[in-house]
Amino acid sequence: MKRHDVAGPRYTSYPTADRFVEAHQGAQHLQALRQRGTAQPLSVYVHIPFCEQLCYYCACNKIITKHHERAAPYLAALNVEMDLVAEALGGSSDGIAPVSQLHLGGGSPTFLSDSELSALMDALRRRFKLLPGAELSIEVDPRTVDRQRLAHLRGLGFNRLSFGVQDFDAAVQKAVHRVQPFEQVAALMSQARELGFASTNVDLIYGLPLQSPASFARTIQQVAELRPDRIAMYAYAHLPQRFKPQRRIVAELLPPAGDKLAMLSGAISALLGEGYAYIGMDHFALPDDPLAIAKRQGLLHRGFQGYSTQPDCDLVGLGVSAISRVGATYAQNAQTLDEYEDALRQRQLPVQRGLALTRDDLLRRAVIMALMCQGRVEFEPIAASYLVDVPSYFAPELARLTQLAGQGLVELEPGAIQVTPLGWYFVRAVALVFDRYLQADASRERFSKII
Repeated sequence: MKRHDVAGPRYTSYPTADRFVEAHQGAQHLQALRQRGTAQPLSVYVHIPFCEQLCYYCACNKIITKHHERAAPYLAALNVEMDLVAEALGGSSDGIAPVSQLHLGGGSPTFLSDSELSALMDALRRRFKLLPGAELSIEVDPRTVDRQRLAHLRGLGFNRLSFGVQDFDAAVQKAVHRVQPFEQVAALMSQARELGFASTNVDLIYGLPLQSPASFARTIQQVAELRPDRIAMYAYAHLPQRFKPQRRIVAELLPPAGDKLAMLSGAISALLGEGYAYIGMDHFALPDDPLAIAKRQGLLHRGFQGYSTQPDCDLVGLGVSAISRVGATYAQNAQTLDEYEDALRQRQLPVQRGLALTRDDLLRRAVIMALMCQGRVEFEPIAASYLVDVPSYFAPELARLTQLAGQGLVELEPGAIQVTPLGWYFVRAVALVFDRYLQADASRERFSKII
């Protein structure tokens, strides 16, 4: 753990978003959407940036406001963006784009009122065909919902909830400006099950101010008592130079690196002891959860929302700062509300930057995603798909992997790379060997730590 306590990408995409260029804008995204059409199911992400209260650790694109009337013009802009996207996809009464996965994130999507959420879902259903059995998930701030609101979400078709918890220790919650008692979250989890939600997820963060191995162990035990279907446990990356809210965190109160490692190690041991399966990186799931089943069957996928059971389908991102992946392109919307809404008032896609992937990008993406999702790269299918001799093409990378093989993280076979059970905990370290951009760029300060 100490050896690999270095910064590196999370590889929700390759190339990573910091490589996007401003030369790639709305016209290029429009062309990618038109070429794609509506033949294959899509994944759709909708970003709702508003929050009533600032959490000091937050690195998300958000707008802090208690003025709920600000949502109305934003939802109007979202409607225009949906129109433009559906039109580019060839959407019509008989050609509407099918969607197998929908996720509302933020910010806090539950900042919206019940009527606004209803209107948003109606708008999405007019432009996209939500398929039977589709995963419909929403991020929930426990401080903004009660049983009645959860029932409304269930009535809108949502079948998966993600609760932002981070930590249950009262002192830690006060230090990061997010106070929500364990009892409140426990009641909501129980109500979600009663209402028939298929899956609940809990987000945790380790490395926050005033956390200690002992206090975080108590939080892990409390989470285990709640028995969520999935747990996402992220390392806090203190980057106050990039994220202004983090300047309110007192750096002297942050746990030392050794304590962070102890928190991670203890949490992994505790969750495995509670019967959770380790999915990869910072994700855990109960053995009968579709994510754990996909991991066992070698059918995991990875995208901008992390690990998924969905096939490797295109993603349409809607809303301020949202990222789309369509074919061999990425496109990111404007990151300020004014720029986003200005573009849509002119009925232009609000894309501000993006990337058209090269042949080398696509090849390396295939290798990195195979490592991140299956923990194994077979040379033969890669060679057939990209017409390369893998050992020759990746000779420098394979040479660097010998060091990781010596540490017991990978096994180098004649025609494959296999990540070991130990290496699965450090899979980012294995993947970044194949990152051409990162290997050429010694500065990794913009990334979070690998563990």
